[in-house]
Parts: sequence; C-alpha cells; structure tokens
Amino acid sequence: MILTKDLRLSILQAAVEGKLTEQSAKDTPVETTLDRLQDIKNNLANNKKIKKAASKTEDSIPFNIPDNWTWVKLCDIGELARGKSKHRPRNDESLYIDGTIPMIQTGDVAAANKYITQFNTCYNEKGLAQSRLWKKGTLCITIAANIGDVAILTFDACFPDSVLGFLPFSEQVSKEYVYYMLLAYKHRMNAKASKIAQSNLSLDKINSMLFPFPPIEEQLRIVDCLDMLFCKVDEYEKIEQQLTVLKNKFPSDMREAILQSALQGKLTEQLETDSSVDELLELIFTEKENLILAGEIKREKPLPSITDDDIPFEIPVSWRWERWGNLANSIQYGYNAPAIPQGDIRMVRISDIQDNIVDWNTVPYCQISEKEIPTYLLAENDLLFARTGGTVGKSYLVTNMTERAIYAGYLIRSNYNKRLCPQYLKYFMDSPLYWSQLRNGTTQTAQPNCNGKALSKMMIPIPPIEEQQRIVKQLDILLPLCDNLVE
Repeated sequence: MILTKDLRLSILQAAVEGKLTEQSAKDTPVETTLDRLQDIKNNLANNKKIKKAASKTEDSIPFNIPDNWTWVKLCDIGELARGKSKHRPRNDESLYIDGTIPMIQTGDVAAANKYITQFNTCYNEKGLAQSRLWKKGTLCITIAANIGDVAILTFDACFPDSVLGFLPFSEQVSKEYVYYMLLAYKHRMNAKASKIAQSNLSLDKINSMLFPFPPIEEQLRIVDCLDMLFCKVDEYEKIEQQLTVLKNKFPSDMREAILQSALQGKLTEQLETDSSVDELLELIFTEKENLILAGEIKREKPLPSITDDDIPFEIPVSWRWERWGNLANSIQYGYNAPAIPQGDIRMVRISDIQDNIVDWNTVPYCQISEKEIPTYLLAENDLLFARTGGTVGKSYLVTNMTERAIYAGYLIRSNYNKRLCPQYLKYFMDSPLYWSQLRNGTTQTAQPNCNGKALSKMMIPIPPIEEQQRIVKQLDILLPLCDNLVE
C-alpha cells in the first residue's frame, strides 16, 4: 500500500545517507576494504573468472554521506553479471523435463520478501548446460518489466538474462546491506531504464551508478536497524491492507503505535550493563525529601500505590511503574494576569505554542511583582501542560529559552528531577498511554479540564536512564518520518 511504501522508502533513504546509525572511529577504514576488494577483483579477472566492467560513472553523487563512507560502483565490491538462458525458445520443454535445478524468474524475485525461498520451475542437466548456476547468497536484481526488484537466493539456482546476479567479493561486503541499498535505489534504477514497450535496464547503466559504501561494521549496524524497523512496518502494513480507511489517519496511527512500542520496551534493546532503575528512583525520592525538609517544596499527600490491576501492559523486568507526582518536585498552576503589549517579562500561553515551538512574536507581556517572578519563571526542560479548553492535555517541553518568561494560568508546570531524561517524559505525554489516562482524569463539561491531581496520579513506565536515552534516540528518528507522511 502507498503509505507503508513511503515509510519504507524514507527509512531506506535515511539508512543509506548514514542517518539511522552512529559512525564509529573504530570501524575498519573503507579505503583498506576497497584495496582488499580490488586485489580480489584483479585476481578473478586475471584468472578469467569474471569479466572486466566498464569504467564509466555518473557525473555527480546523488546525496551526501558521512565522511568515513565512500562512493563505489557495484562492480567494485562484487561480481555483477546477467543471468544466462542461451537456448531459444526458452520454454522448450526439453530444458525442464525431470528437472531438479531451481530456475528463478523475475516473478520469483518480485514475490520474495528479502529472501527467495520458493520457485516454480526447474532446469534439467540440458537446461543447466546452457545457463549458469549461481551460488546461495547471490542477490538477484530484475532488469526487465519490473525494474529493481531485489531478493537473496537461499539455494543455488539459475536465472535468465532479465535478472542480474551480484556476489560480494568478500565478507567485507554485507549482502544484506547491498540488498537494502538496492531497495533504496529502485526509483533511480527505474529512472535509468529505457522507455520502450517493455522497460529494460542494461548492465552498463547499473555499472555506471554510484552507491554509498560504509565500513563493514556500519553495514552490519544498518542491517540490524533496518531488520528491526521493517518488522514493525510489516505489522503496520498488515493492518493497512485490511483497513483501507486508515489511509488518511495512518501517519498519526503509526506515530501512536511507535510511541506505544517505545513505552513497552519493544523499540529498543535492554542491556544488562544499564544502571539500576531502582537506584535511580531511590536517588530521586531522596533528593525530593531533602527539598521538602529544606522548605523549598511542599509535602503532598501520598499517592496511591500501583497495584497489578492498575498496570495497563507488561514492561521489561528492568523497568518500573511510577506515578508522575512521585517523580515531580512540583506540579504548579500558572500566573493569572491580563496580557499587555509591552512590559518587562513575557507570559507564555498555550496558544503561543505550535508544533512544540514557542512563537515569541505572539507572546504578550504581563505585570507581575519581582518577588513573584521566581515562582513562575520558566526554565530549560520544564514541562508545560494545558489544563482546560480544547487543547486540554497538550504539552510542551521548554527548550531554547530566548526570552525571560513566566507561564499563564491555564497552564500547569511540572518541575521534575533532573536525573530523568526530559525528552523521554515529553514522549510519554505524546503517547496513547498518557492520553488514555488523561481522558479518565478529565472533567467533561462545556469547557473540559484536567487538574494537577489527575496529572500527579498518572502512571509512567520508567526504564534505566541509558534506556530512556536509547528510546529518545530511536523516536527522534522514526517520528519525523511519520510527520513527513502527513506532509
């Protein structure tokens, strides 16, 4: 379907631009790898096991890549050749009678999901004699009819000249990385195909294309990341295929599903080396108690314990459920004052926040005594929460404060322990778990509202701080892709 297709392409493009994974200075230099591959290529060519490829390249590179990557042609990193079927007509029954040797067609490549596991036709020895048997692990690339379909053989097989075979020269080239790279290039390959009655892409045209080539360690990290992401996309695709009505709301549904997966610990890997979440919570509670004893914050009534019946879903064993109020040092209502066009201090309203950015051009001023300002002064990483009206529940993580400002009365500020990851808390306040709890705590009147007590009672899953940071990193990558679909 169109939407999941677009999401896949966005993810693939991010991968081949080096935006999905981190580059490491410890990775094997690509120059070293290319030198080794060139030696292998020369030996194969000298021994007439492969043909020398044309040296023509494209005039310019198609996009930017990291500094420790390089641009290559496929023939620089592996053997690239057309399949064979010299016999005419190809449907001559004498090639297939009692055949046992798999013969792959373009349709078999198109129907495969990364790996070719099925086939409908078999050559016999006569068929094999006029063809070529390609090894298990060969990448098959269609160059006629449907251009750019790609899949990996899971057995030795033959295929016709409408399919290209690619075999890496060594294990320094991940065939799975090349598979994903070619998927990202499908539209470019189609653009190069000749526009005749039946589209066709020549071997020379593919040999002229430049492809991004990272160190082998980075190739493997990209493959691991894409395998994980595409498993998620596959789940969403099944839903999309069953319910076409999701077409218009798919980006928001995808966003919610990703956020839900993140809060269930399904988006990232839990590591035994992570610090203890119990120790983290103990430090938070101790520091909060010290603030209470010092008179800096007030002691609130104890919040109800979380029972098994309260828990909405399972989380990893290294995580803990906690109520928002226990994590917050304070949950405080904003300052009530009329807006004025000029003054000494700004007053941020919920209407001034669009797409998680404060539009300072719309933020008015207000009158407030210098003595009261510290109570309401906004600070970096404060969380604001709309408590009434049509925007009830809308939240904002305060960042990049360019003006001295307080916040208006229809907002609530949550000041929490700085040992927590601010953006993880903000993503919680965007999640289905947050909104379901908000609805349960919202008073449904002509002007719906939700107070600080309801926010305080909300349950949030708390992972180790390292896991919070990994979740934020993944969501920072994935959620903008959903936003792009809306656009």
